[in-house]
Amino acid sequence: MTNHEKPRLRFFEESPGQRHIGAADRYLYDQCEPRYRLAIIGTGTIGQEHMRVARLLGCATVHGVYDQNDRSATVAIEEFVRQGGDEPVRYKDLTAACNDADVDALMICTPNHTHIQVFDVAAKSGKPIFLEKPMATTVADAGRIVELARDYPAFVQVGLQYRYKAQYVEAQHEVRERRSVGDVKTISMSEYRPPFLDKVEQWNKFAEFTGGTLVEKCCHYFDLMNLFADSTPARVFASAGQAVNFVDFERDGKASDIADHAFVVIDYENGVRANFTLNMFSPHFVEELVICGDRGRLVASERFDFLQDDASRSSVAIERGEEGNSRMMDVGYARTIEQSGHHGATFFEHKAFIDQLDGKTSDAATPLQGLWSIVVAAAAQESVTTGQPVVIDTFIEQNDLLHALES
Repeated sequence: MTNHEKPRLRFFEESPGQRHIGAADRYLYDQCEPRYRLAIIGTGTIGQEHMRVARLLGCATVHGVYDQNDRSATVAIEEFVRQGGDEPVRYKDLTAACNDADVDALMICTPNHTHIQVFDVAAKSGKPIFLEKPMATTVADAGRIVELARDYPAFVQVGLQYRYKAQYVEAQHEVRERRSVGDVKTISMSEYRPPFLDKVEQWNKFAEFTGGTLVEKCCHYFDLMNLFADSTPARVFASAGQAVNFVDFERDGKASDIADHAFVVIDYENGVRANFTLNMFSPHFVEELVICGDRGRLVASERFDFLQDDASRSSVAIERGEEGNSRMMDVGYARTIEQSGHHGATFFEHKAFIDQLDGKTSDAATPLQGLWSIVVAAAAQESVTTGQPVVIDTFIEQNDLLHALES
């Protein structure tokens, strides 16, 4: 068994009472030697999370960072070193970051509207690429990324990490492997949460930089719904608005236009029907997934009360009535992993990235899956604007996506 495969006992290895264990006696406590070197492009909130998680997983080092905002890069490096990481190289420009011969893979964590330009530069390197969600702010740019990735010499992974949240991993096992609810018929998802956080230059307050809330935030959920439906969307209808958040916010004389609540209905090609509810002026973070099949119902939920500084609480319930056994399960990851970012989802997203670098198969989001999440989101944004349902076949044709969506 190599040190990459050994079990980890992080609670003990980091305990003050175990500091007397020297290097020669470390076996369970022995951390693997990093075998890959990463360049992090974009050092804002999510970029710093990826730096933190890479160090925690221990299979790759953060070799270098680049951000066009000097303060972001400085703070990210200082915080990373404070947490115990080695000071990374600070690149002078994007080209230098993407073409460092000492780097094995690139992670693009820049603001949404810059993804396509950064990807164009990164793709010239031929290195494996991790591209944060949403992969682009328009379906045209997302489609172009898919076409570029199709003939790319290395893999491209899209950062739709909600598929690694504990409750959704368990739900996928119950629905797709155990078939606990039978054939899926309806899917209902909801997210209740506080407003968007502050960002450098407040780009997330404006639809032109985010693609709209349903693209920026909700592509995660549309990815999950596509997975659970196991089909492609046929029709999308949505209603959304800006009721509470940033209604009096302006920057450079421009008023915020970002939606803070929405309802989306999706009809899938295989007959599955789905709906999604978003509310971004809730005092707590609450997510729920309800799947009904012809043999039962599954409810997966997560609640995070940051006002009380509590750990998140996640569960999965299987309700089968007279069809079989019903049960309720608390689910979650080890505390250190859960606290590293997005309740542990980013950690396992990184593990999937390392698996691909190792040449192993992975369930990470592909560019094509990322595009389908954007198709649903962008169609929903169009429906909000027109007040009419959007037929996906027509939407795909109008946006010249047929070639990009070929499998």
